[in-house]
Amino acid sequence: MNNGCLYQKSNFNRLSEFNDLVPDAFKAFINFDQQALKSGKLSGKLKELIAVAIAHTTGCPYCIDLHVNQAKRLGMSKEELGEVVMVATALKAGSALAHGVNALNAYDQNGEEELYKASYFNRLKEFSELNKDIFQSFVKFDQQALKPGLLTRKEKELIAVAVAHVTGCPYCIDVHTKGAKNAQADKVEIGEAIMVATALKAGSALAHGVNALNSFD
Repeated sequence: MNNGCLYQKSNFNRLSEFNDLVPDAFKAFINFDQQALKSGKLSGKLKELIAVAIAHTTGCPYCIDLHVNQAKRLGMSKEELGEVVMVATALKAGSALAHGVNALNAYDQNGEEELYKASYFNRLKEFSELNKDIFQSFVKFDQQALKPGLLTRKEKELIAVAVAHVTGCPYCIDVHTKGAKNAQADKVEIGEAIMVATALKAGSALAHGVNALNSFD
C-alpha cells in the first residue's frame, strides 16, 4: 500500500492472483463477463456505455477506469459519457425516492403485509406535497437525464433498466422496462442489458478483491 492509499491503478494488477487462489470460479466469471460484454443484439459500444453507467452505480473506481477507456476505444465521446453518467445519477437517486413510498407506508403503519405492490408507487406524488420544490426539481432533472440527446431514448431506457437492476428497485424496473419496450427495445435487448448489469455488479465485487488482498498481506 502506498501512503495509505486504498485505490490506485496498480492495485488492479493483483486481480490475476484469484486465478491461483480460486481458479475454477475465476475462469468461469471471466468467461461470463466476456460473454455479457460481447456484441449481440446490442452493439459492443452500447454494452460498454451500460457498463460505464453500472460502474458509477456500484462506485467501483477500477470498473470506471476500465470501462470508460473501453467505451472510448469504441467511439464514445465525452459528451456521450456525460449523458450516461446523468442517466445513472437519475436512476440511483430515483431508486431512493421510489423507495420513499415504502417509508410512507411504514410511517403510516398501514397494516399491509406486502412490502412491494405496484399500487404503492401511486403514493410518490405525496412527496410533491411534503417537499414540493425539491420534488419538482428532481422530476425535472430526471426528465432531462432521460431525454434523447446524443443517445436515443431507447438507449437511455436500456441503460436505465440495467441500473434499476443494480439498485434493486422494483418500481424502477417496472417503469423503465416498460419505457424501453415503448421505445422499441425487444426482450432480447432488455435481457442483454440485464446481463451486462449482472456482470458489472459481480465484477465490482471481484475488482474490490484486490483491496482485500492488500489488506490480507
